Amino acid sequence: MTSKSTLCNYVPMSHPATDHPVLFIDADATLSDLHACVSERLNAVLKYLDLMACIRLQDHAEHDINTVTTLARIMVQDVKDVFGIIERRRD
Repeated sequence: MTSKSTLCNYVPMSHPATDHPVLFIDADATLSDLHACVSERLNAVLKYLDLMACIRLQDHAEHDINTVTTLARIMVQDVKDVFGIIERRRD
């Protein structure tokens, strides 16, 4: 079991689906690792949104569009959370 003192280096990620944080960011990770995490997510969501911009919306149900926007929101929120750690480290 992980002690609370060990967890002080971890910052909870923003996910409104739960009342208590489940996913955490290692605030002591190297800047290059944090950058790699942000870069991977940002590039993935941008490619995904580019793909979605090329499809015809009338070919898809409202449920599909909600799924696309929810996925994009979650990925961008992850990027924002990691950028927050990077910015705090910069100060």
